[in-house]
Amino acid sequence: MSYQIKRVTILGSGVMGSGIAAHLANAGIPSYILDIVPRELTDDEKKAGLALKDPRVRNRLALAGMEHIRKSMPALIYSQRDISYITPGNMEDDLDCIGKSDWIIEVVTERLDIKKKVFEQVDRYRKQGSIVSSNTSGIKLKDMADGRSRDFQENFMITHFFNPVRYMKLLEFIVGKDTKPEMVDFMKEFAEDVLGKGVVFGKDTPNFIANRVGVFSMLDTMKVMVDDGYGIDEVDAIVGKPMGRPGSAAFGTGDLVGLDTLYHVSNNVYENTPNDEKRDVFKVPAFVEKMVKQGWIGDKSGQGFYKKIKDEKGRKKLVLDYNTMEYRDTQKYAYDSLGMAKNAEMPDDKMRALVSGDDRAAKFAWKVTKDTLVYAANRVPEIADDIVNVDNAMKWGFNWALGPFETWDAIGLSGSVERMEKEGVKVPENVRKVLDKGYGRFYLDIKGDKYYFDFDSGTYRPVRKRDNAISLESLKKRGMVMKENGSARLIDIGDGVLCVEFNSKMNAIDDDIIAMLNSGMDMLDSRRDVAGMVVANEGETFSAGANIFLVLVASQNKDWKSLEKAK
Repeated sequence: MSYQIKRVTILGSGVMGSGIAAHLANAGIPSYILDIVPRELTDDEKKAGLALKDPRVRNRLALAGMEHIRKSMPALIYSQRDISYITPGNMEDDLDCIGKSDWIIEVVTERLDIKKKVFEQVDRYRKQGSIVSSNTSGIKLKDMADGRSRDFQENFMITHFFNPVRYMKLLEFIVGKDTKPEMVDFMKEFAEDVLGKGVVFGKDTPNFIANRVGVFSMLDTMKVMVDDGYGIDEVDAIVGKPMGRPGSAAFGTGDLVGLDTLYHVSNNVYENTPNDEKRDVFKVPAFVEKMVKQGWIGDKSGQGFYKKIKDEKGRKKLVLDYNTMEYRDTQKYAYDSLGMAKNAEMPDDKMRALVSGDDRAAKFAWKVTKDTLVYAANRVPEIADDIVNVDNAMKWGFNWALGPFETWDAIGLSGSVERMEKEGVKVPENVRKVLDKGYGRFYLDIKGDKYYFDFDSGTYRPVRKRDNAISLESLKKRGMVMKENGSARLIDIGDGVLCVEFNSKMNAIDDDIIAMLNSGMDMLDSRRDVAGMVVANEGETFSAGANIFLVLVASQNKDWKSLEKAK
């Protein structure tokens, strides 16, 4: 059968449910958002004289989800007008919406018994061939699908979005043995082309790919910190931008996600992976358990690993001393290895500079890096069939500049393995294969195409490319650069279209970029085989704007002609 998605029903209107509804609206797709019916009136509803049967009461939770969309910062929706794509309702009066929908997404409480009751209702009301998915972060697909109709099971999968849905690229797919391949193919194309997501395929294992590896990395970081006597802010100074990770680093990210969520995810792995060789790492440290019990769960509670206060000098940020459970002023940390990593421009160079040092920061970075690399290698094929899905999950779900296997290539596989073995680390057999049967790298570039080492076959296989996606990096390696200078390139991207790519520092616009833009415009005017031009790049920042320093220098020198040209 052919699939289409013209209307969606979302069951659950919390942070994730409302976020998914908002992103569907961004794509112009109408949705119903349903939640449970409240059994008691709030004080405000009593004052307004409302009754329990009033739609405003019965749809209260879904309406609250829509209000969350309206007020969210950063905005979950492109335009406030697009909220009209979302229709609120409840799971008693509006179950017929399920039958009107092509895709039904479950986003209710993370309890199997509740999900099974919801899916029983879905199976009763859905139309044949409609797609059903769960946004669970760790409950097994086979357990949720147990007892459902054949058509339900054939069209059922897990679609695990990451929060905030509009901004996080990752979408994890988990499919069952009965899931129709043609439905999965359709959903993958829809997720990539319509929703703008990066899809990875995981296995039906606890917490799938990104949270399994990412939470291990966070908890291992805590363990090494406590064992070796580092401070929370000291660790974040090391494992953030110097390692190609977000500025929120480990503990800032923990506060953003919420320690209650972190606790739930880690406990799920601990309880359900008895054979994991690093299972004990998923047992949260005593100080984190104490924080959760006290309600210090991060940004949503006003304090977690960090706390913001106001004093006579204004706002300031405090950090938790986990030994005393009291907050102190944050500190600045200066280590040679951090300076070298900061000065390096590319993520590969940053990682090499950091882990090859011998100071306090470098030693910590090496310990947590080697632990994560080995753990990730041991998880293939347990959580994913190949290294590409693992690397993409960590880049798209945790905003790492490099995935674990890309990191291993960056720091040098042979040398790092030798170093690990000297330190008594058991290197996975999968990794030894790359050294014995491969070229000592997990990835190869061959004539502009990227290949990855497949553990199963012991050979290199091509990394899948989307047919409708253009890789500037690949085109450059194929010799499609028509012209370049110090800050820009003019690339032939096919079909008579040119691309001006920036490559200045932070892609700041300067004289060379202006000159390349003019060159492209000249070609558009003078050549029949040139039909159009786009401006694009694959940098972390599209452009920091004008190079203010050059503007300042030109102004001081009264070089008005240069400034006029740059307009």
